[in-house]
Amino acid sequence: MADRVNLEISDHVAVVTLNRADKRNAVDMAMFDALLESSAKIRETRGVRAVVLRGNGPDFCAGIDVTVFGGAGIGVDGPDILTPLDGMAANIVQSSAMIWRDMPVPVITALHGAVFGAGLQIAMGADLRIAAPDARLSVMEVRWGLIPDMALTNTFRHVVRQDYLRELTYTGRVVTAEEGRELGLVTRLSESPLEDALALAAEIAGKSPDAIRGSKELINRSWEMPPNEALRLEADLQARVLSGSNQPEAAKANLEKRPPVFSDPE
Repeated sequence: MADRVNLEISDHVAVVTLNRADKRNAVDMAMFDALLESSAKIRETRGVRAVVLRGNGPDFCAGIDVTVFGGAGIGVDGPDILTPLDGMAANIVQSSAMIWRDMPVPVITALHGAVFGAGLQIAMGADLRIAAPDARLSVMEVRWGLIPDMALTNTFRHVVRQDYLRELTYTGRVVTAEEGRELGLVTRLSESPLEDALALAAEIAGKSPDAIRGSKELINRSWEMPPNEALRLEADLQARVLSGSNQPEAAKANLEKRPPVFSDPE
């Protein structure tokens, strides 16, 4: 896995690094597999409270490796990448974005350099995206005669206005980090996106893991619900948080003006 994706876990934060700098972190079938493997390891590791996703080298990810368009990828000599994975709605390429959206803890992406095609769609699976001023972003699939098919239907819908998304998808044009922020692709700009992403992850990791997980689940699920169902979900999730030991500890620590000591869910 490490020749495609590197995973380090420390102080409740998992750092996932796209580790193919010589290829500008272009995503091939081995990297798709490695992303899923890293996600599974994070889920299996008790104590992870936040994730940072980054790219090694001068680019976050320049897109999909051209080998995926040939026998090494689309159903010729390799697997049919359009077929859903066992027990899932998403196929392997869609899962490379959805694993971050479905991760129970927040995921923060640090963006720099090229964030093209597959790279942008993977990044959009994260909760937050912090970008360097030099970052360049593009929904680039149309240049290959393709539609975007890495979970854009799920990850872009409440982030980018539909007419903006149509223009980006129909043209494949490259936008600057500043324009990306204006359009909603970027959460905020930073001269040091990785440093800021790690600092934000550490801040999140210091909060009640029950409250953070509940908040992410609430936002993920409620946006597509009818209003009355969303209200019920709020109450149900709050009841779950209140039933645990972390909420009283958060309140007590706040009153006593001391750092809280939280327990992590199984």
